[in-house]
Amino acid sequence: MAHLPVIFIPVFFLLLVTWPSFTAATTLEELHQLQLNQLSKNYKILEEKVAKLEIALHVAKESAGKSSISRTCRETRLADPSLSSGMYWIDPDGQGVGDDPIYVFCNMTTGSTAVPHDSESPTDVGHCADPGCYSKAVKYVASSRQMLALAHLSAQCYQSIKYDCNYAPLKLNDVTYAWWNDKNGNPQYFWAGNNNRVHICQCGIDGNCVDPATKCNCDAAAPIQLSDEGVVTKKEVLPITKLNFGRTQLETSSGVHTLGPFECTGQVAVNRMPSSCEDLWKTGHTLSGLYSLMGVSMVESVYCDFSKLPHESGFQKWVGFVDIKSSPTFFYVRRKGRFDKLNTPIPFDHVMLNAGGAMNWATGIFTAPRTGKYFFSASGMAAYPKASSRLYLDINIYKNGHSIAIGGSDSYSSHWTVESFTLQAISDLQKGDRIWLAIGAKAGSGYIYENGFFHFTGFLLEEAVSVSLRAPN
Repeated sequence: MAHLPVIFIPVFFLLLVTWPSFTAATTLEELHQLQLNQLSKNYKILEEKVAKLEIALHVAKESAGKSSISRTCRETRLADPSLSSGMYWIDPDGQGVGDDPIYVFCNMTTGSTAVPHDSESPTDVGHCADPGCYSKAVKYVASSRQMLALAHLSAQCYQSIKYDCNYAPLKLNDVTYAWWNDKNGNPQYFWAGNNNRVHICQCGIDGNCVDPATKCNCDAAAPIQLSDEGVVTKKEVLPITKLNFGRTQLETSSGVHTLGPFECTGQVAVNRMPSSCEDLWKTGHTLSGLYSLMGVSMVESVYCDFSKLPHESGFQKWVGFVDIKSSPTFFYVRRKGRFDKLNTPIPFDHVMLNAGGAMNWATGIFTAPRTGKYFFSASGMAAYPKASSRLYLDINIYKNGHSIAIGGSDSYSSHWTVESFTLQAISDLQKGDRIWLAIGAKAGSGYIYENGFFHFTGFLLEEAVSVSLRAPN
């Protein structure tokens, strides 16, 4: 009995010490978890900073090796045809403006650019019942601005998408369970091609879906493994920014999505005189300032702000126009001899000016060398013998045989008289149109007086430069 207190006291003490230790251990575990969460957050912040530093380092290395970073993989390949396919830095919105350069995969065989993202691996959507109950935002290595610029520069852009399904329809009984969001966040229900007005997959386009009554294999809602795989080619809505799936609540249901990178290839061709700041931007201009561009009928002066993209406000500001003609056209001819023939082009015997050589003074016919607006003017005197009734003489300006202006004079006198006449016309002419003067009507024996006062002038007011520069000379 003497030893009982010795044994009892340690056991009681152990119970007193051990019981509170359970609570302390639990608190310590929670503290460790909090610390671990904070470390995880700090690590992600550090990762982002390291990524930005890597971008700056790579850009610096690129700049040290060459004067500029190309905007697309195609331009990179053209700058150095010896390069092999791999990861490269490009800057679609222009070096030194906009967002940071992006690190993409360049296929140097085709010149295509592939922008990677975090959803390229097959991903299980899990089990849920409602439409779009599974949702995953797609995070690209490029900003939306850079991808938009890449699309503007490229002839085609596309993105592949695959959905492996087992009793997991995209659409069933007029209920849509799956869709994707485009670059603007709008829902899209087509899974291949470029027709965004319909719900369709590649098998629907090809007409070989497992169930002919559906437009997608998965819509057959069969308890077997099926797949829909296609390529979205409507550049205007790409890239895909979010994936949404549903109706996989059954244990036997499954859905796995695989999304390819955002890819662009080719280059938008500008095979004409630039008519906008966007044309200049597409051909490689990056320095903001005043430019002369081809307008509808004349050369326009515009301010191009290349720190912006073509769709952004302020990218192009119209300033004015420059009245440019591809060749000077004006004439001044005179006639001294008498003329009285009806409906006959009036020839001339003196050429004062004939810039461009469009006036054939011997036949009196002017042929428009360029499309545009022209001005014509004629004046002279008509002579009339004495008469007891009204005499008159009408002079017409004819365009391809149709009168476009008329002027004349008349006389009702008991003695010989001379009366003046004048007429003008402004007309839109196509290249090759013909203009001439002729007596369109007369009464009596009046005639164009032979004293040398008969004049005919004409000149090009405004050339349709866009038409002229497109046409072969």
